[in-house]
This record gives sequence, C-alpha cells and structure tokens, in this order.
Amino acid sequence: MNELSHLDAEGRLQMVDVGAKEVSRRRAVARATLTVKPETAGRLRELPKGDALAAAQIAGIMAAKRTSELIPLCHPLPLTHVAVSLEVGESAVEITASAETTAQTGVEMEALVGASVAALTVYDMAKAIDDSMVVTEVRLLEKTKEPA
Repeated sequence: MNELSHLDAEGRLQMVDVGAKEVSRRRAVARATLTVKPETAGRLRELPKGDALAAAQIAGIMAAKRTSELIPLCHPLPLTHVAVSLEVGESAVEITASAETTAQTGVEMEALVGASVAALTVYDMAKAIDDSMVVTEVRLLEKTKEPA
C-alpha cells in the first residue's frame, strides 16, 4: 500500500470504488483497553447483570452497525454478525469486538468502532468514581477474507 485509498490522483477525497471486487466473507477483530483504578475494576466486577458492562456491550454492537454514519467515506455494510465482550482485570477493562459480513470490502472499521464505543461507554458510566481512566489502546487484532 503506497497510496492513501481515500484520495484520488489529485489528492481530493473520494469514496473507494469496490464495485469490481469479488464478494467475499470477511471478519475483523479489534480490541480497546480502558485502564482504571483497581477500586474501579472491583466495582465493575461486582455489578449485577444489566449493568455498565452490558450497556457497553450493546453500545458497541450498535456503534458497529452505524459505522458508515460515523466515519466519512466508509461503506455501509450488511453485517452478518457483531459481538462485543468485556473482561475486567485488576486495573483495566479489555474490550474485544468482532464484525462479520459477506461483501466487497472489509469490516475493520466496524470492529474498531465497536470496541471504541464500548470502551467509551464504560468510561462514561465510571467517570464519577474514577477521573484517571484512559483508553490506552484501540487496535486491529485480526482480519480475514475467504471466498463467499
């Protein structure tokens, strides 16, 4: 990859034309890490079902489904599956999001947006008790492409 895909030959923004690409089954997995105080992690682990973690899971799924509305020039995709999981450690919440589609372009952005919004949702729900939280990492872990 030598060129930015969303720029034309003159350097103007463009939506990438994927019309000639073959339809394939695509999957992407992303992770976000939210560092928290150990006390905050303990409070999050003690919450009952239907809590901040469940809200973050739903928020991440909803965000993945709306990625093309949030990221300019991102293709709207027919997502076949989205999953978001949250694991509370000693001083961090690890959020993993996966997205799948059968389409002409990948789902990396959907997985990244899902993980990011889930992390921000936990942040929002815990900010009253922890003003030192930081989203330390959002990254793509995996992407695959198989024949449809």
